Amino acid sequence: MSRSKPEDKKQTGAALGKGNAPSSVRVAIYLRISTDEEHQPFSLDAQRHRLLGFIPTQPGWVHVETYEDQMSGAKAERPDLSRAMRDARVGRFDVLLVYRVDRFARSLKVLVQLLEELEEAGVAFRSATEPIDTSSATGRMLVQLLGVFAEFERATIIDRVINGMERKAATGAWLGGKLPHGLTTDSEKRLAIEPSEFPIVQRIFERYTDGRLGAVTLAAELNADGHRTRWGKPWSAKVILDMIRNRSYLGEIYFRGTWYKSADHPFIEPALFDRAQQLIDERGEGYEKRFTDRPSDYALTGLMVCDRCKGKYVGASATGKRHRYRYYICSTRQRYGLTGCDAERIRADELETAVFAALVQLYAAPDLLADATTAHRKDAAARTRQNQKELTALDAELRKTEAATQRYMLAFENGTVTEDMFGDRVHELGATARTLRAHRAELHAAVDPANTGIPTLAEIDVVRQQLATAAEHASAPVRKALAHAFVHELRVEARNRVRPTYKLCRGLPATNTDPAGRGVRTMKPVAAPTGFEPVPPP
Repeated sequence: MSRSKPEDKKQTGAALGKGNAPSSVRVAIYLRISTDEEHQPFSLDAQRHRLLGFIPTQPGWVHVETYEDQMSGAKAERPDLSRAMRDARVGRFDVLLVYRVDRFARSLKVLVQLLEELEEAGVAFRSATEPIDTSSATGRMLVQLLGVFAEFERATIIDRVINGMERKAATGAWLGGKLPHGLTTDSEKRLAIEPSEFPIVQRIFERYTDGRLGAVTLAAELNADGHRTRWGKPWSAKVILDMIRNRSYLGEIYFRGTWYKSADHPFIEPALFDRAQQLIDERGEGYEKRFTDRPSDYALTGLMVCDRCKGKYVGASATGKRHRYRYYICSTRQRYGLTGCDAERIRADELETAVFAALVQLYAAPDLLADATTAHRKDAAARTRQNQKELTALDAELRKTEAATQRYMLAFENGTVTEDMFGDRVHELGATARTLRAHRAELHAAVDPANTGIPTLAEIDVVRQQLATAAEHASAPVRKALAHAFVHELRVEARNRVRPTYKLCRGLPATNTDPAGRGVRTMKPVAAPTGFEPVPPP
């Protein structure tokens, strides 16, 4: 099927408005529902049946494509709608047909934006149940009025839903979602005990408070006894702490900042619940502690991968009589215990020392670096070609955005429109243009031959000296920045064997201790010739 020229498409739209349709008009249909189809007044099948029956009644119309989304119409970011707009820009259809305007958009701003894009593409917009034809000025005005009503209807529905849920919460009815372990709902949708599960809940509260067990130990105990969560998964410290904090076990439900009574009596004794909360605070396991602790001094977090379960290693600590001991532990083992993963813990200070020592040695190996730079040059050439293509497309998009902004500004200066009418749209276009310019600057830098990221031997020697000094004397935040800049991955095979993969860089990362602000320019990852063998902990 041949693609229409832009001027031909605009003539097609005009002809549609006058009733003098061409011999063949390519029509695409767009269908949308918000959530579940069962409770929608216009299901996807109903919309499809109505539109496919409407097309043959129009002279010369031929159905060529169908687009459908199952999500809110308040935003333009919808998968099939985005695909439809891309197809419109490349001329794959002449008319976009919907069942109703509110199926296309429920926000006036979104509607105006989409209609403008269709008009620029030379594609007419039609509704099968409303007298809409955007090829005329009257049709464009009417579709915007319908957009106002659609947006008002959506806001009204949201208010009704919230008010209804608030009334429901006030009666103590469960509002939906996953019920806490050990609880169910009665015939009135109020919280009630699930007899087969609740003994585990009682055990958790009693063992945590009276037994003084930690969440990790308690999770391991439950898993060892063969217990599983409602979803069939092993117990974890996080799941247990979330349960202990949950006021649903006091017979309450939560909605919009308020807890409402949902049972005649608490399921857990309030005194027991309060002791559990006090103990959480004493141990520093409360939610508020997560954001007030000092910055992490674990330089390798996020870089270590367990070779057994493929999980990430995380930092942990233990406090002895005199010292605090730092170590790394597999996150799967930390969450589920030995039943989840039996990977051993690794002393943090010894591993970090070994990683930085091996990194310094790597930058002293010119043969390995020479091979890596040769391979990197080939990759850099391919990336430059791709970046150049993206830069061309971005320049075209930026010209389009700037032209649209200029049209609005001219209309404002001529008194055709007011700021109230399209001020938000102009600000949106300005923000888009700024984003595009920033991306264009990044692409220009990427295609610059001076920014290939390939370090010279002189640069490598400088980096080696800087690394040696920083590894020994830098603060914890700087060491962490260095690790994430220079280390691609640490594959943990055993406690005394960790295989690294590094990145080659032209300089150290910009930090507060680096007033020159040198940015890191990285190459592709480079595997170290051998693995580490840090001294095993006693």
